[in-house]
Amino acid sequence: MSESSAEAVVAVVSATGAAGNWRRATGIAGAAIGVVAAGAAAGVAIERMTVGRGMRKKARLALDSAGPYGSLRGTPGKAYADDGTELYYEVDDVEPEGGSAPRRRRLFGRKAPLPVTVVFSHGYCLSQDSWHFQRAALRGVVRTVHWDQRSHGRSGRGVQQVQDDVPVSIDQLGRDLKAVIDAAVPEGPIVLVGHSMGGMTVMALADGFPELIRERVVAVALVGTSSGRLGEVNFGLPVAGVNAVRRILPGVLKALGQRAELVEKGRQATADLFAGIIKRYSFASRDVDPAVARFAERLIESTPIDVVAEFYPAFTEHDKTEALGHFADLPVLVLAGIGDLVTPSEHSEAIAGLLPDAELVLVPDAGHLVMLEHPEVVTDRIADLLTRAGAVPAGATVGGYGSTSSTAQPG
Repeated sequence: MSESSAEAVVAVVSATGAAGNWRRATGIAGAAIGVVAAGAAAGVAIERMTVGRGMRKKARLALDSAGPYGSLRGTPGKAYADDGTELYYEVDDVEPEGGSAPRRRRLFGRKAPLPVTVVFSHGYCLSQDSWHFQRAALRGVVRTVHWDQRSHGRSGRGVQQVQDDVPVSIDQLGRDLKAVIDAAVPEGPIVLVGHSMGGMTVMALADGFPELIRERVVAVALVGTSSGRLGEVNFGLPVAGVNAVRRILPGVLKALGQRAELVEKGRQATADLFAGIIKRYSFASRDVDPAVARFAERLIESTPIDVVAEFYPAFTEHDKTEALGHFADLPVLVLAGIGDLVTPSEHSEAIAGLLPDAELVLVPDAGHLVMLEHPEVVTDRIADLLTRAGAVPAGATVGGYGSTSSTAQPG
């Protein structure tokens, strides 16, 4: 990104905090905050589109009506966080051979081993549907739980955030995950899988409930995430641009969160710009499937701007480096896209450096949403982790879903 582009972005963000024509500024700010919604808190160079706006709108409508992504549903359930927030989850069960486990216990007079459950935690401004490809591939192979983090997807708005103006913390997300596990997986072995903020949630769970990790968790996958020092990420910007954005962004976010309705209108009016921002910060491939790119756009744009603003400060405070020690004796997969601008692959390398027995996989030509961009690579490595953990038989077939133009390189 050029210096002039960075300066233009800083000017956009600065304009949103200035007095004057707020209605005009929020249209621009809504697009700028799309960067945050994509998982970044900085600006990007605006790509020139070669297709007319009307044609692009028609293309989006066509992709929305034809795309199957995010359509998978399981048995719904609800858990409740310690502050009363309603957390929505879905379970994809596997019918064991010979009937249900209770029936087999009656038939054989002894308790059958409980199946392994894989619990997927999604990232910032996404939902459980971001695991669409992996969910499709694992159906019928292993029991899975997919949940929406507080204020995301089908879960309720954070009670403490709405009623008491309490900031969101990664520690709170760890407690939320514990509530989901208590409700959806009250017993039996667990594999934890987390992407981005979901990986941080997994670390917070380990920090707050080490006995759960010790007694029940049999494997962990950390995808495109970080154990801390996120305040040092430059999001592909030059130093001057990053410093300027970091200086003014907290105040801008707070102001925009207080004018959510107006900013949402601005985001809608600048949908084409928003799509370009999302694509840059979500993917690294030039040939990413347009339907997948639109799916990611739909996921991210559905996150209200006040939720975007509400969660952002938690990332600069996040530090769960010491919590990684609770995973030291477990099979661990650490995977990242080499082109990730949001949680750079160096952060995954740092995690793997603290877990010397972990498998480190760096995926070339991949960005932050690596599980959507190169689904077969991610699914293959998760399937291998499940086999190593004894969650699935060595001869089990995990179906591929989606395609990839590159292969992973173990680190």
